[in-house]
Amino acid sequence: MTKQQSLSCITAAVAALVFGTGAFAADKTAYDQAKASAKSTYEAAHKQCESMSGNAKDICVAEAKAARVKTEAMAEADYKGTAKATYKAKEDIAEAEYKLAKERCDDKAGNEKDVCVKEAKAAETKAKADAKAERDTKKANAEATDDKKTAAYKAEAEKCDSLAGDAKTACVNSAKAKYNM
Repeated sequence: MTKQQSLSCITAAVAALVFGTGAFAADKTAYDQAKASAKSTYEAAHKQCESMSGNAKDICVAEAKAARVKTEAMAEADYKGTAKATYKAKEDIAEAEYKLAKERCDDKAGNEKDVCVKEAKAAETKAKADAKAERDTKKANAEATDDKKTAAYKAEAEKCDSLAGDAKTACVNSAKAKYNM
């Protein structure tokens, strides 16, 4: 197994440990452990890179950095649990992947290198656009759900207008409770 492959295996193992738990969200201790794990994994991977030279070393370091960014960004997104944090994590990961892809392109020359860099940039742009679309879709879905709930509540409350007194009050309160209004 090459050093590159062992680095990839280490990264996969850390990711499985960090993201394999369902109770991870909003747990400060788990978040801190994930960050510490990312740091120690990065340092170990970076040490493996020291024996290399040239672009192979640059790629190795970029892989280690990308793995650290992925682990830390997703841990933070899980900890914060917001769409904004998830978007930022995906954006950070896209940037780290772009830097890694650019390092891999350095082994190439001429038009092949130019194409490689353009493809790396296109992949980054796509990943960022996908993250933005996901964020915006979640926001739109939440707004649509609220609109539907409000409309259903109004229809239910309208039915209560045919009643009077305590019956009407009970009907309206029931509708409010049903739709969390």
